[in-house]
Amino acid sequence: MQIPRRAQITARRVVAPKRTKRATSKTVASPILKWVGGKGRLLEALGQRMPSSFGRYYEPFVGGAALFFRTAPERAVLGDHNGDLINVYRCVAHQVEEVARKLASHKRQHSEEHYYQVRESWNQRSKKQSDVERAAQFLYMNKTCFNGLYRVNSKGGFNVPMGRYVNPSIYDLASLRAASAALQKAELYNAHYSEVVKSAKAGDFVYFDPPYHPLTSTANFTSYTSCSFTEDDQRQLVAVANSLAERGCAVLLSNSDTPFIREIYKGWNIDTVMCGRSINSKATARGAVAEVMIYNDY
Repeated sequence: MQIPRRAQITARRVVAPKRTKRATSKTVASPILKWVGGKGRLLEALGQRMPSSFGRYYEPFVGGAALFFRTAPERAVLGDHNGDLINVYRCVAHQVEEVARKLASHKRQHSEEHYYQVRESWNQRSKKQSDVERAAQFLYMNKTCFNGLYRVNSKGGFNVPMGRYVNPSIYDLASLRAASAALQKAELYNAHYSEVVKSAKAGDFVYFDPPYHPLTSTANFTSYTSCSFTEDDQRQLVAVANSLAERGCAVLLSNSDTPFIREIYKGWNIDTVMCGRSINSKATARGAVAEVMIYNDY
């Protein structure tokens, strides 16, 4: 399918949306957690392919939110299938001081025994736990678990062992407050990505960072939640992206550089970039790998 050019759909606009411009260095917050597939190392390449201004910012697979924090949009819609992750962002946005106090307590108690007690408590999902308590547990384990890896089993249980850190940086109050200020400008949804982008209109910007298509048949890692992301899911994402492009949205996607991904996005602009991967259970699997950035004409 030929992706429509922005010039071909401009005539449909009745009222120009309020435009968001790139953030200055003074307004930039940083990710508050480690995340497999985080885009910290690709921010410059992503920024080069973003529109210079746009209406609302959408990121339906928000993960570590590196691009959102770097962009610092005035209006954003963020989503993720991982409800625990969205709970962290909601609590940091609106109860950041309470989250910080809980993290300070975890920092004082940090030890191997405390880590596994927290992990057990987390997996039991006690009804007595508040959203703030679970957000703080999530952040504590993220900063102290092995290699910063978020992984769950088929039952949704977090199963990563404690990392070998001498003095882990469990939290930074200034960073949490900066993230809170940015997240207060965002609508946050624990929902399927197609639901998150339903309100996107002409002039808005949508960035998709889905679970990547595996480079090999044995390299599939989709354990951000207990769900998988299949080739049929990748095709469904193409259909959603096409629909957004037809509406007049600027759409940018990241994925693995595989023949399958290049085939299903035929007709889109596709650029190859090299990205270093540092979070992997095998040291030999870390290093620079080819990825693609896919975008329509805007």
